[in-house]
Amino acid sequence: MSTHARGYTFLWLRIRQRFSISMGEPKLTKAQKAKLKKEEERLREEEEARLRAEREEQERLERERKQKELERLELKYSESREVDLNKLRHLLEKNHTAVTKWRADAAEKAKWDRYMRCDGKPDPAVQQDIYTYISLWRDDPEVNITPVLQQCDFALQLVEELESLLREVTDPREGQKYQESLSNLQELIVFKQQLATEDILKRANDNIDTETGNMQSVVKDDNITLCLWANFKKNPRSLAGGDEVQAEIDLPEQGEAKDAGQAQEDAGTQQRRVDEESQSVQGLEDRKSAISLKSRTNSSQLAEGRGSQILTQMEGVSDEGDLTSSSVQGTVVDVSEIVQVVDLMEYTPLGGVFYYDVFCLPPQARHVHGWEIRQELDTGLQVFPYPTESLDFDDNEPVTCPPVGVSVSLPDCVVFLETPQVARWDAAGKQWRMDGITDVSYEKEEAKVTFKMGSFQAFVLMQDTYANLPFQSWELRPLDKDSAVFTVNGALIDLSITIQGDRCMLQTEQEKGLSHLQGKWMSCPVLQRAMLSAGINIFVNEYTDKYVSSFGKDPLTEHAAYEQMALFASACAFSWSKWNAECGAGHLVIQGCEHHGSDTVPKDSWSLFLLGAQRYHKLEITEKSEAFSPDHDPGTDCHSTFIHMLQDNMSADGIARTRGSNYLFVDTVQNLLCASRPLMHS
Repeated sequence: MSTHARGYTFLWLRIRQRFSISMGEPKLTKAQKAKLKKEEERLREEEEARLRAEREEQERLERERKQKELERLELKYSESREVDLNKLRHLLEKNHTAVTKWRADAAEKAKWDRYMRCDGKPDPAVQQDIYTYISLWRDDPEVNITPVLQQCDFALQLVEELESLLREVTDPREGQKYQESLSNLQELIVFKQQLATEDILKRANDNIDTETGNMQSVVKDDNITLCLWANFKKNPRSLAGGDEVQAEIDLPEQGEAKDAGQAQEDAGTQQRRVDEESQSVQGLEDRKSAISLKSRTNSSQLAEGRGSQILTQMEGVSDEGDLTSSSVQGTVVDVSEIVQVVDLMEYTPLGGVFYYDVFCLPPQARHVHGWEIRQELDTGLQVFPYPTESLDFDDNEPVTCPPVGVSVSLPDCVVFLETPQVARWDAAGKQWRMDGITDVSYEKEEAKVTFKMGSFQAFVLMQDTYANLPFQSWELRPLDKDSAVFTVNGALIDLSITIQGDRCMLQTEQEKGLSHLQGKWMSCPVLQRAMLSAGINIFVNEYTDKYVSSFGKDPLTEHAAYEQMALFASACAFSWSKWNAECGAGHLVIQGCEHHGSDTVPKDSWSLFLLGAQRYHKLEITEKSEAFSPDHDPGTDCHSTFIHMLQDNMSADGIARTRGSNYLFVDTVQNLLCASRPLMHS
């Protein structure tokens, strides 16, 4: 029987002995009852005081025990601190030195391989080489579409190399040179495509469709799709690309005949047959670097306000280069009438930048007695002015042209996690805007977007860059030596990245739009860019905190955690913890344990660790505990590094595996963790 119970038993017996009443005895008076009650209260207070004293004594003893334990831990921590830090510093420096040497050797090898190829390809790092190449190509009179597309493909490879140099350059002056070369090369690519397009349109009457009376031409290779329509009959209001091109433009009646004739008069065309309206749509797709293609367009043609001078051009990013067409009925998306400037730090263009415009058809050749007679103009393609204003002869008031309808199918190599946003290019303000676009609808099942704009302007389909953030959970699990898998359960899509040495491979249940990425090994930086351009971004940058909620952790503590997790990624598994949100900005909480093999980690194997700026320890609580507590697990030690904390519970084989990890694997895991920052955004 407990002390508490014995005390009240004694109280009951005592009262019974003193105040027991037999059947024949008189009842208690009020005074006797009051005295009895007072005695009971006194005894109760004495018992409570005794119990309180016992509890305080136990708490005092527990505090003394904890204080002695802390003193013991502090003494051991102080003794091992410098040794542990030196060991960690040695491991990090060893890996960093090896990685730096490997990268330098790889750069030298690439430079030597370029020299030995002797293929005439200029070195993008040498400005003079690039300028010479640009000058020679600009003077090349070739306008036939097939060799021009081959030249463009070669130029796109140079663009990719220049963009790679821009990402790695540290000297601002060198960066300016690379940017200048990049812009000049981009402009020349568009210029050459425009010359080739004009050459095709000059012979449009040789390729008229007998059924429609109009001309439609599609030229494509692995990287570029060129689509042209010439409206000779001026009767079809809808210009569709057919099976090869998934795009459709709905022209108002004013754009079919009357305005086209007016444009012909303004151009001073002398021939009778050149009163036709032509429309060209050119699709440009860089399969290897779709996001770079968009940035090239943004930074050169659009940034300089040349959107209206570029022939109708649609940049797609499908591996097949296809753009499909069809009218669409879907849910109407409300668009505000106020000016809506797009923040490119918040939104990412997906599927390329789409250009479309209307031009006056160039003078067509006439065949007379075996001779081909053609009027040559040095003005190039003449832009058909739209919208135009004409007079209503009844009311003598100007009539404005109605908006142009556009329908495009989403490229099949991107994933829209949310409803696509449509933005148009404002050449005057040099910015993307979402206003001025009406009747927007999205057919999710058919992956089509339909909208209207008042004029022919470049447009893009955009998505929130951080739509898949913050993460719901994450896990880094070893598979074998120098092999691991990083799994992320995002806000909208789940995926995993398998790491093998310095290579990464994306895997996800989402098949549509990712066939060109899934199951393919590539370096970590290349994978990051490919995922961003495909619409499944899980990576952060310096602007992410402005748009995504985070825990506001100390960046130095967070970075140190990623470094040490990478060192032990061959033998230890790590996972998110709900207590990471409860431990404060100066600390991190992470689940970890030793794990071998490709099987999932058993739930009872996980332990919780508290990571701070200077010390690490194992927590007493578990993931299922009701409340957070920073108390360390009894019987464990505090350490100045995370890896030494992990070693306390690891086998000799596990420790040996971590020491034998390849430096490229460690570097790749660290880069992946630093790029996604799961401890900050999950």
